[in-house]
Amino acid sequence: MPLNMVHASDGWPRVHLTGPSGSSAEVLLYGGQVVSWKNERREELLFMSSKAIFKPPKAIRGGIPVCFPQFGNLGSLEQHGFARNRVWSVDSDPSPLPPADSQSVDLILKSTEEDLKTWPRSFELRLRVSLGAGKLTLIPRVRNTDSKAFSFTFALTNYLSVSDISEVRVEGLETLDYFDNLMRRERFTEQADAITFDGEIDRVYLSTPTKIAIIDHEKKRTLVLRKDGMPDAVVSNPWDKKAKALSDMGDEEYKTMLSVDSAAIETPIVLKPFEEWRGRQELSTVSSSYYSGQLDPRNVLRGFH
Repeated sequence: MPLNMVHASDGWPRVHLTGPSGSSAEVLLYGGQVVSWKNERREELLFMSSKAIFKPPKAIRGGIPVCFPQFGNLGSLEQHGFARNRVWSVDSDPSPLPPADSQSVDLILKSTEEDLKTWPRSFELRLRVSLGAGKLTLIPRVRNTDSKAFSFTFALTNYLSVSDISEVRVEGLETLDYFDNLMRRERFTEQADAITFDGEIDRVYLSTPTKIAIIDHEKKRTLVLRKDGMPDAVVSNPWDKKAKALSDMGDEEYKTMLSVDSAAIETPIVLKPFEEWRGRQELSTVSSSYYSGQLDPRNVLRGFH
């Protein structure tokens, strides 16, 4: 099936994917970034700031940015690395296509002379975005095309749209250790049965399970994040003071977003020459009557559909 490439008012080409039953996704070539994912009822499942800036070198606040080869400020590069600020290409030689029940696009980013000045390692970063029935799958791959080994950290930052952040809970990270970025990356152990939100949060949970549930009480909907090859998970929300300080975010928009990232941060990934790393992330929705304990979210974590 030929790709549906459209040029929006922001001037950046984007690929429009149409899934079964009317679901859709949009992927920008700038940043290789998913900027929209709508379900069959045309409801937007990803958050996009109303003040998001679609002009280089600014990263786009919303959707699913790709953080490579550095997460956050854990290194000498710009915040979250440079992949989210580069123009990617459609991969002309992708690996075999996914199952016929999904529509996909394969993107690629290769090291440029400019990038080699700041990060002198030759690489190929590929991303497959597949839209299926009730799910969105991202498969990132990094190949070392250099003559020497290198290491990197990586994340897919999932800006999720929620009805009211104070009515959201995250299941699956209880009892785990985390680095608190608001406390100089001090290490703590999660004591709560579930993560709920009443203030700013920015944590890197370590050695996380392959499945995390984000339960939106008001929408009576659970979003399930499944991941492989990315053992860490970042949970963040800027809350009111930081949101007001961000030029590319509305003052009140923190109330309708939550970022839950698939990541490899604590232990950097090491690739020898011509080795390849592959990760996988699947976001899916479970319509539920979950409200005041009517549905046990642990059923979701055990594979309830």
